[in-house]
Amino acid sequence: MVDSGHDESDQQWFYCLKHKTAEQGIICGSKNRLGPYATEAEASRALEIARERNKSWDEDPHWQ
Repeated sequence: MVDSGHDESDQQWFYCLKHKTAEQGIICGSKNRLGPYATEAEASRALEIARERNKSWDEDPHWQ
């Protein structure tokens, strides 16, 4: 297998909290990004997804 110099994270999408945008690959540091996500559309919804997950966990009796 030939190493192309790219790893799987180059193809994944992240939401950058600093730039407030979806970015493909690791562009910004880990403290500024959410993900990885499979698609740009999913990464663009990262904050909404986080809110939904937080609400679900807040309402889960196992986390109370």
